[in-house]
Amino acid sequence: MTDTTAATDTATTAPAPEILRYSAFTRTPEGGNPAGVVLDASGLDAAAMLAVAAEVGYSETAFVTAADPDARRFTVRYFSPLAEVAFCGHATVALAVALADRLGPGDLTLDTPAGAIAVTTATDGAGPARATLTSVPTRSRQALAGELEDTLAALGWSASDLDPALPPHVAFGGNDHLVLAAASRERLAALDYDFDALADVMRRYGWTTVDLVWRESPRRFHARNPFPVGGVVEDPATGAAAAAFGGYLRALGLVTEPADIAVRQGEDMGRPSDLVVGVTPEDARVRVTGTAVLLPH
Repeated sequence: MTDTTAATDTATTAPAPEILRYSAFTRTPEGGNPAGVVLDASGLDAAAMLAVAAEVGYSETAFVTAADPDARRFTVRYFSPLAEVAFCGHATVALAVALADRLGPGDLTLDTPAGAIAVTTATDGAGPARATLTSVPTRSRQALAGELEDTLAALGWSASDLDPALPPHVAFGGNDHLVLAAASRERLAALDYDFDALADVMRRYGWTTVDLVWRESPRRFHARNPFPVGGVVEDPATGAAAAAFGGYLRALGLVTEPADIAVRQGEDMGRPSDLVVGVTPEDARVRVTGTAVLLPH
């Protein structure tokens, strides 16, 4: 009989990756959207990254699969607990601040499945570092009747719940998002949707989130982002949707000069988040700015 004891005793396994946890688009750990950050995922395949993301349990975890620190250029993949996504804004901000904590503030380039993302990090000497990502070129189109009908049914909304001045669109800023504008803050606050039905609708049409917004003023919006296709009822802050929303405002001609749009998200979840969306009429790329803080283990 072959003795396998020695082989078992000396067998080695790959060390578990270091997982950092940051909350993005907030200045305090109690707010924002938490994201996992793995700065060295070079030894992980897709299945392993998905398993780590599921273990972390946040809506997204960012994995650096290749790095050139001298050039400040990094290859990144993003995973929710259920699937890989092409781009994630809040995990990008979290990752950028984590890199700034180690390399110092400055410019970064992140090579993502959605394309190259330029990020600038900075500190003001007080409070957490902030990061500004520049999206891939955005685009936006009017939602089709069937898309809108299916989504309203899953949300339990009616057409009268929508703001007629802000038409439903499918907007892209690295991922596709359906943008629906609520007619009132009360309608936005009363979100109680059919999780499985909305997930089915989103998978059918290829949307990452549904971006529900309410316009407080021309330069300030409130937002909520159901994310059932990622296994999450709602995101407290969604940078990718904010980028797509900036492209939506640009496509509608609602930004006629360079402007910063404030987006308040997560308030109804008890995790308030603040995103700043920079839109320039002649530029299809949108800037999204926010801070991030390291979460205690």
